[in-house]
Amino acid sequence: MPREKGRKVVASNKKARHDYAILDTYEAGMSLTGTEVKSLRAGRASLVDAFAQERDGEIFLYGMHIPEYTMGTWTNHEPRRTRKLLLKRLEISRLIGKLRESGLTLVPLSVYFADGWAKVEIGVAKGKKTYDKRQDLAKRDADREIQRVAGRRGKGMYE
Repeated sequence: MPREKGRKVVASNKKARHDYAILDTYEAGMSLTGTEVKSLRAGRASLVDAFAQERDGEIFLYGMHIPEYTMGTWTNHEPRRTRKLLLKRLEISRLIGKLRESGLTLVPLSVYFADGWAKVEIGVAKGKKTYDKRQDLAKRDADREIQRVAGRRGKGMYE
């Protein structure tokens, strides 16, 4: 069977970009069992309440929900188990250095298959305050209004 090509997104964490300012992103592999991979290939996963943390010099992903594989047997996996992220040593030391700064955390942004391998995109994030969120929404609305008016002018319609 030929190897898969491209990127197939399984789950994304839309709320993370709303609640956090993403400073930097990393792509990491995940240490998974067979039934977890089959469940992911079926497109079933949730990143709600998931986060990553350093433990014993390694990065682990907590709270990610991969439901049990429906065709699995007694060898099925625990849905919310802790999963080890596979990163290069240099990336891990960089991440640990950034996490030592105050107010920074690791947030999973999306889970996908890249060329057949399960990957997770994690972001070094700083929590937004409520007024920051409001400013972002106001800016997005203003940009949308500008695009709408510019589109009408391009079509010859004037307001």
